[in-house]
Amino acid sequence: MSAAPAYSEDKGGSAGPGEPEYGHDPASGGIFSSDYKRHDDLKEMLDTNKDSLKLEAMKRIVAMIARGKNASDLFPAVVKNVACKNIEVKKLVYVYLVRYAEEQQDLALLSISTFQRGLKDPNQLIRASALRVLSSIRVPIIVPIMMLAIKEAASDMSPYVRKTAAHAIPKLYSLDSDQKDQLIEVIEKLLADKTTLVAGSVVMAFEEVCPERIDLIHKNYRKLCNLLIDVEEWGQVVIISMLTRYARTQFLSPTQNESLLEENPEKAFYGSEEDEAKAPGQEEAAATALPARKPYVMDPDHRLLLRNTKPLLQSRSAAVVMAVAQLYFHLAPKAEVGVIAKALVRLLRSHSEVQYVVLQNVATMSIKRRGMFEPYLKSFYIRSTDPTQIKILKLEVLTNLANETNIPTVLREFQTYIRSMDKDFVAATIQAIGRCATNIGRVRDTCLNGLVQLLSNRDELVVAESVVVIKKLLQMQPAQHGEIIKHLAKLTDNIQVPMARASILWLIGEYCEHVPRIAPDVLRKMAKSFTAEEDIVKLQVINLAAKLYLTNSKQTKLLTQYVLSLAKYDQNYDIRDRARFTRQLIVPSEQGGALSRHAKKLFLAPKPAPVLESSFKDRDHFQLGSLSHLLNAKATGYQELPDWPEEAPDPSVRNVEVPEWTKCSNREKRKEKEKPFYSDSEGESGPTESADSDPESESESGSKSSGESSSEESSSESDNEDEDEEKGRSSDSEHSEEEGERKKMKKRKKVPEGHREGSSSEEGSDSSSSSSGSEVTSESEEERVESTSWRKKPPPSSKSSPAAKEISLLDLEDFTPPSVQPVSPPTIVSTSLVTDLEGLTLTDASLVPSLLSPVSGVGKQELLHRVAGEGLAVDYAFSRQPFPGDPHMVSVHIHFSNSSENPIKGLHVGAPKLPAGISIQEFPEIESLAPGESTTAVMGINFCDSTQAANFQLCTQTRQFYVSIQPPVGELMAPVFMSENEFKKEQGKLTGMNEITEKLMLPNTCRSDHIVVQKVTTTANLGRVPCGTSDEYRFAGRTLTSGSLVLLTLDARPAGVAQLTVNSEKMVIGTMLVKDVIQALTQ
Repeated sequence: MSAAPAYSEDKGGSAGPGEPEYGHDPASGGIFSSDYKRHDDLKEMLDTNKDSLKLEAMKRIVAMIARGKNASDLFPAVVKNVACKNIEVKKLVYVYLVRYAEEQQDLALLSISTFQRGLKDPNQLIRASALRVLSSIRVPIIVPIMMLAIKEAASDMSPYVRKTAAHAIPKLYSLDSDQKDQLIEVIEKLLADKTTLVAGSVVMAFEEVCPERIDLIHKNYRKLCNLLIDVEEWGQVVIISMLTRYARTQFLSPTQNESLLEENPEKAFYGSEEDEAKAPGQEEAAATALPARKPYVMDPDHRLLLRNTKPLLQSRSAAVVMAVAQLYFHLAPKAEVGVIAKALVRLLRSHSEVQYVVLQNVATMSIKRRGMFEPYLKSFYIRSTDPTQIKILKLEVLTNLANETNIPTVLREFQTYIRSMDKDFVAATIQAIGRCATNIGRVRDTCLNGLVQLLSNRDELVVAESVVVIKKLLQMQPAQHGEIIKHLAKLTDNIQVPMARASILWLIGEYCEHVPRIAPDVLRKMAKSFTAEEDIVKLQVINLAAKLYLTNSKQTKLLTQYVLSLAKYDQNYDIRDRARFTRQLIVPSEQGGALSRHAKKLFLAPKPAPVLESSFKDRDHFQLGSLSHLLNAKATGYQELPDWPEEAPDPSVRNVEVPEWTKCSNREKRKEKEKPFYSDSEGESGPTESADSDPESESESGSKSSGESSSEESSSESDNEDEDEEKGRSSDSEHSEEEGERKKMKKRKKVPEGHREGSSSEEGSDSSSSSSGSEVTSESEEERVESTSWRKKPPPSSKSSPAAKEISLLDLEDFTPPSVQPVSPPTIVSTSLVTDLEGLTLTDASLVPSLLSPVSGVGKQELLHRVAGEGLAVDYAFSRQPFPGDPHMVSVHIHFSNSSENPIKGLHVGAPKLPAGISIQEFPEIESLAPGESTTAVMGINFCDSTQAANFQLCTQTRQFYVSIQPPVGELMAPVFMSENEFKKEQGKLTGMNEITEKLMLPNTCRSDHIVVQKVTTTANLGRVPCGTSDEYRFAGRTLTSGSLVLLTLDARPAGVAQLTVNSEKMVIGTMLVKDVIQALTQ
């Protein structure tokens, strides 16, 4: 940044005493300075009254952050300036706060009223930054404030603020998933937004929060298709991915009638204009006329998606091109998929990372659609500069594309690659030759001869890989290749690679009748070196001995016995077991097992030849371009690509009703747009709601002719240009606040009384970008409709207007609202902050449901015996009450009793020796404990979600006693109240390794509800969750330190085995909890 040079000039190479030094020499860095003086100059500059010094300080701080330095200790000094009048300082303060608000949550909470004021700032950048900071504070207590802020921002006049609101939605959802229903309402409103700036962000929020709510997309489908070309690249990728899944649920498969399509391809694939414009009644008549051979007619909305995404294949972004390619691969008819090949080949000229991802997808596509890439075969030839993983992927594609026509060219390429210095690549090339030989019968002999020639190569790895591939090829026609088997037998003296030696031995054993003279000699040589061989080779030697014993026992009987005797005492138990098993099977004994009579059938059964297949063969069940496809494993958050429907869903759900007064000619529309633009002052330019009439009008009619659609597209482009011009002017919006307010007051008078109150907060929320006259009236009409759908309606009985008035964010700034009861805060924020923030929780329902009253856990346990304590006896118990000092600590009641004859003075905790992460909050010192007296103190221990013991000293004035407290796993958690649906939803997220299930037999004494609940809650500090079935019990809690959910389910069937399931991210805690609960229930 530009601040960096100024920073170094100010500081120079030297510094005053105690100040950090800044310079280019590593030894002159701030590492050797004293910490207490660190950043003092910046703090002084931030405390001054001069905006120029504050601006300079903020530039330096942001420059430090950009260089990766830690500036978190400046948070208090920076956060004070969030109310600064200077707009430039304010912007930089918000940049800093977005970075550190999540780390310094308590300090950020203290400035929350300032952030709320920022939401009303005239400058759209400040409003957006304030919302971004607010959504970065990850504390549940401010969830209602965040929700109100997002709702306000979703109605903001600035599309940039609405975009920021869309970004804040997933943050709020991850903090509190209970807000899902309200967030869906906001998403629904933002999906109806017609600006390209908002589209990508709101679709991303939709994918994060409610991807299953396809019904929200119906009305906005055509608009999204038309806006797609103008959305930013990041948004294009998200929208295309979502529309791919949408299309798979709403349209019929274009390849369903392939036989019919082949007979009449032109009509079926492209469809004439008459077909596309055909009315639904005519389609039904055609369907009844031809019931047996109903032709496939592509849905006009399906065609709209394909047509509007096709130009994006020329995008400069590789991600966008890849997204369009996967859309065409999954949705387009076979005849149209070919257009993506050229675009993907173009991406192969990009960076190696991009090449890697593209080639992975091309390798998958080329298995099913080989003809698509055949014209570009030479683009997949390998360069010497390619990295190994790129070379191997290109080999995969070349092998997939090989056919009888181009195989000579491909094999010549492979011949060159074998001379490469990259050994992994050479091995992959030899395997590729083997696959070509398997797939194309006429070149099998050529490939086999070429591989045999490679056996004389100097490089042992080349020879070894060739042997492995030859072995697979010989299995197809063993009788014709006796000479090759003899040639391989001679190589056993030279080849040292275990896999190759094992392959040769398997071949000789399997086809020993083709080489009756050589096979015994090979066994003799291998018996000599048996003890020095690798395990894989030893196993094949035993197999070879067994097969020769069964076919040629005269020559090989003694050799076989010798090999089996050596194997009997081998170090590897697999080899010892194989030797014993083989001996019993082939050598007839007195008992004469039934299997030994069938030994020959077992060992020499005909075996099918191996099928050499591509590793990408079954990868297309993952959506192309996704991380899951790249890894060939289901990644977290991956959504399956739905199957095509059997029958097409109703296409009318995508029709949008356009009001009569908006149905006018394009010229009249343009006049309406121009009139307010020229009559108002240039300063008031809210970015108008982009090219909206175009998608709306297109969506009105289910299908239109191509001539009409082209004219509409041209009009949408001109509208978008108008929008861009207006966006450019939006930054000057501060000049005309007063004039804008005056005009809004005039417009408000026109609105009926009943609607004025509902829309006042939204209309007055923003003066930075007021809209033009005609748009205000239209928007007020829209807001009337929308406000009924997404706002909470007051109950019909309440007639008084103050009660029905909606809470505005400005009301939240004074912390003592008269009408709302303060809510008991969650135990996450410190108590001092809670008292300050009580008034912030302005909601009808309490934020945190009242938890179940804690059940007493394990009784008192001895900490110090009175004999060891010289008259001082100490017991402890876990109270299960929240510890007042720190909610992450376990509250422990310590009971002292003096059974000696003298008073005990100065009882306190000495210096504890604690494992990492465990901390102790000591009890206040007990000055004196008289003989016969008892007292109780409370101390807090943070066990850091582990059952490690906390070791500390109990000290009196004269003695020290070493004691330790080890918690049962059930005391490391606090109960949580949740509904049955919430429990099931959270349980669904904690499966796989996070789920522990055990079966147990419940005794008859433990069959009643009361006893089961009592035993479980005594063992673990969990709250009971209501359950619909009588034989199932559910309990929920959170670990005190990390707040991880612990969900316990007991399925106690009336007869038979009960099942206990614990779901938790903390697998160790889950395992220990299962043991403790089972022990409690079965006693």
